[in-house]
Amino acid sequence: MAKIKLCGLTRPEDIQGANGLSPDYVGFVFAPRSRRYVPPEAAAALREQLRPGIAAVGVFVDASPEMVAGLLNCGVLDMAQLHGREDAAYLTALRDLTDKPLIQAFRIQTERDVLAAEHSQADYVLLDSGAGTGMTFDWSLLQRIRRPYFLAGGLDAGNVGGAISALHPFAIDVSSGIESGGVKDYEKMRQFVRAVRGADGKEQNHDQ
Repeated sequence: MAKIKLCGLTRPEDIQGANGLSPDYVGFVFAPRSRRYVPPEAAAALREQLRPGIAAVGVFVDASPEMVAGLLNCGVLDMAQLHGREDAAYLTALRDLTDKPLIQAFRIQTERDVLAAEHSQADYVLLDSGAGTGMTFDWSLLQRIRRPYFLAGGLDAGNVGGAISALHPFAIDVSSGIESGGVKDYEKMRQFVRAVRGADGKEQNHDQ
């Protein structure tokens, strides 16, 4: 069954919605240039409202390893998602500071990008069309990838079922696809989660 990550949560009502839907992960964005940015103290307050059993993921873009590790080690975050130009040396430096799981994001445009993701030293990889563009990428590029991955980029309740059927990703990541007017929309969140779980149900029935 594909795991679900609802990313870019910024408000208490977003957390309340997530608590009712029980995704596997929620994401807080720590990139100051993002419209979904939340400062660390706000993220800590939101985390306190998050129901146990839902992992909090911090999304970072070229932040210092010390900052990332600090938020992981103090309990605000369970995992870090690296969305910038972080390389193998950065991952090594960060692992020296924390033992929490790391997700490395890759913008997929060519087979070379997929190969880079395949060989990442991170615990998980996330395959995306870009930094919050709300667009899908050419999923046919993923035919040869062998490691589990988070699928992101342009997903919504209307197309996520097809993505799961075609690709069988480890996890689904969504942000703009569950928004209206630039903020999270609970009804879209609910429809998205229902679509993911419905697609998984169809896959299980087909296999039986």
